[in-house]
Amino acid sequence: MKILLNNQTLTKTLGPFSDIGFVPTMGGIHKGHISLINRSIKSNKKTIVSIFVNPKQFNNLKDFKSYPSGIKSDLSILKRIKKLDYVYIPKFKDIYQNNKKSNIKIEKKYKILCAKFRKGHFEGVLDVMNRLTKLIKPKNIFMGEKDFQQFFLVKNFIEKKFNTNVIGCKTIRNRNKLVLSSRNFLLTKKELNEVEKISKEFLKLKKKIKNIRKINNFLQISKKKIEDFFNIKIEYLENINIKNLSKSNKYKGSRIFLAYFFKDIRLIDNF
Repeated sequence: MKILLNNQTLTKTLGPFSDIGFVPTMGGIHKGHISLINRSIKSNKKTIVSIFVNPKQFNNLKDFKSYPSGIKSDLSILKRIKKLDYVYIPKFKDIYQNNKKSNIKIEKKYKILCAKFRKGHFEGVLDVMNRLTKLIKPKNIFMGEKDFQQFFLVKNFIEKKFNTNVIGCKTIRNRNKLVLSSRNFLLTKKELNEVEKISKEFLKLKKKIKNIRKINNFLQISKKKIEDFFNIKIEYLENINIKNLSKSNKYKGSRIFLAYFFKDIRLIDNF
């Protein structure tokens, strides 16, 4: 595994290769990331992972400063992955060397879920993915479906602009069904146990809505009950068609999307 620390080294190293698989991360490497990396290794001749905490996709400075990052820990995990070729750890100036203001806009119909509550977030995500794709020129980009709205928007944007496939990979959960996330590192063991209980309560909703006609009405009633029982703040809890991100009252072809705050930590999921 070779570590690339600037654009010059990146361009020189990747220049001879066309079959490149790319896994973009902001660090906080966990088994979910590892599953993406292994998928890339199976699908491409070369695999590169980036670690870059992108300030332009945070709408909250406190959230940016508290985001879990530890390069030493991440590299120790990545070094154990056989056949991982490269890790790209750029500085801000490497990504934003052309610091022109982005003119990327999210369509109004997609300003729902996280786009509604995190103003400018996905514009920042698309901007950095545009820049990283230009630099790396990957054949395939691998992204987890835990951040499904992000995957959906990136896929639509990147595949229209580049000769690159954006491949969604299944969400990885721990043995207690909690979705793996870098933000979980911000929780104590006791807090993780509590969040696992909350996650199981949400997952029960999937079975309950199967034969309900007005799914989103039911979810709004459930939202209030879960908030009161666990003393949490739910930002959204909606059934969404995964083909076009429209709100849906159909079970088939849809998923329940949610975001909630456990103390000050924002967690998301879909199922």
